[in-house]
Amino acid sequence: MIKIYHNNRCSKSRCAMTVLEESGKEFEVVNYLEAVPTTGELRAIVGKLGISAHELVRKSEVIYKEKYKGKVLSEEEWIVAMVENPILIERPILVSDDLAVIARPTEKIYDILG
Repeated sequence: MIKIYHNNRCSKSRCAMTVLEESGKEFEVVNYLEAVPTTGELRAIVGKLGISAHELVRKSEVIYKEKYKGKVLSEEEWIVAMVENPILIERPILVSDDLAVIARPTEKIYDILG
């Protein structure tokens, strides 16, 4: 089952939802601003993405610029920062089994869909 971490206010996230709907595959939607991933879930996502936690952070967000820009944090500290401020989590993220992608550009979805 595919899981999409979705923010309806984001155009890329809405595009990803459209592609998923058109694919005919089953998927679960996680509105991550409301159902915030746990630190364990975020650790697992980062691992599946094969990136550092800092690479999952949206650096364009005001809270990043005001509170985190220029700081050097550990992996765990970045994960905690995203759990405490989920708007910092890049989107959309699609997860399936042991693979995850950030669907930017949208075409990356096909890495999950096959």
